[in-house]
Amino acid sequence: MKGTPLFDFNDKVSIEDWKVINDGVMGGLSQGVFSINSEGHGFFRGIVSLENYGGFSSVRYRFEIRDTSEFSKIQIRLKGDGKPYQFRVKADAKQRYSYIANIKTSGDWETLTIDFSEMYPAFRGRLLDLPNYSGKEMTEIAFLIGNKKEESFALEIDYIKLK
Repeated sequence: MKGTPLFDFNDKVSIEDWKVINDGVMGGLSQGVFSINSEGHGFFRGIVSLENYGGFSSVRYRFEIRDTSEFSKIQIRLKGDGKPYQFRVKADAKQRYSYIANIKTSGDWETLTIDFSEMYPAFRGRLLDLPNYSGKEMTEIAFLIGNKKEESFALEIDYIKLK
């Protein structure tokens, strides 16, 4: 695994710093959970509900701010359920918006490479008139599902690394 790991899942790592944020923060009823599965992968799964103005579930990992200026990409090995997800990055913990890359999963194990420069800024689903992600610093990564429909979801994650 060339590159610098941000998180390498296995059955010996702690995931206590990974937090699930569901639409319940806005009154919604979606339910997502995050665990390590029997294969040692991060496993984000649940149900997205549109009731009570809901519609999303996310899991995020916040860490001490890192200088990422020597990198230009993020690489993720994952197995989704064929549904679209968002991969999100924050450069600063105080920042309310995220930089987003839309990813479509195939249902099989795959390795995705995302250029920092392609990640666009958005807040609560609205595109912001700001430059795309510079890639200089990073303090949070997240996965979000919110496809404007009720659906179950399952996403396995092997690793996330900087390239």
